[in-house]
Amino acid sequence: MLEAKSLSCVRDERILFSELSFSVQPGDIIQVEGPNGAGKTSLLRILAGLARPDGGEVCWRGRNTLRDRAGYQQDLLFIGHQPGIKAVLTPFENLQFYQAVRGTTDHQAIWRALEQVGLVGYEDLPVAQLSAGQQRRVALARLLLHPAACWLLDEPTEGLDAATARDVLQRLRQQMHGHTVIVATHWRREAETADRLLWVEGGRLLAEARRGTTDFDKLLGRLREDAAVVAAPATAKGF
Repeated sequence: MLEAKSLSCVRDERILFSELSFSVQPGDIIQVEGPNGAGKTSLLRILAGLARPDGGEVCWRGRNTLRDRAGYQQDLLFIGHQPGIKAVLTPFENLQFYQAVRGTTDHQAIWRALEQVGLVGYEDLPVAQLSAGQQRRVALARLLLHPAACWLLDEPTEGLDAATARDVLQRLRQQMHGHTVIVATHWRREAETADRLLWVEGGRLLAEARRGTTDFDKLLGRLREDAAVVAAPATAKGF
């Protein structure tokens, strides 16, 4: 179980959030929502151990993650705004490198992951020559390679056109069973996969709702729809 206990975060003398507490059980998919500047990315970075909270603590399986950093990192897969891949390597080489860091070698698994994210045919091109959406797919392919117990994803389908995003989300959803998953998002398509929605605004957790409730549907209705992307052909072109 991942627990946020009374977390506080201050940036440039502004309180992004304070006394923020929640827990996520294995198998739960949680979406953290809120307006721009609400602190969603900062929260994920704190949960991932990439930043220290100004108050409170994060616990994984009952242990403070900063005191057991090595053990937590073995169980964690974090994908932030930046894809975290090497531009000079190809998609295949990036995934090979990722496997090597994790101490595994499985070329068949790499091919399956590339196929699932729609990158077969691009596996030998340097990542620098791929579009932003294709680079995002390389990053997401890591989720299909490593059975990490805890996934922290910051707007995972940002940069993908609507059709590709929904296809990738459907494939990822199949891999999420049994994992602890937290996603920061402003996209309705991402939040639709959640078991529980958390709305953070004004430094506080303002709302929490479970799938199947009226409040869940209300929170979904506050998020951005795919139509905003579909209506702009120039944005979708090339993905």
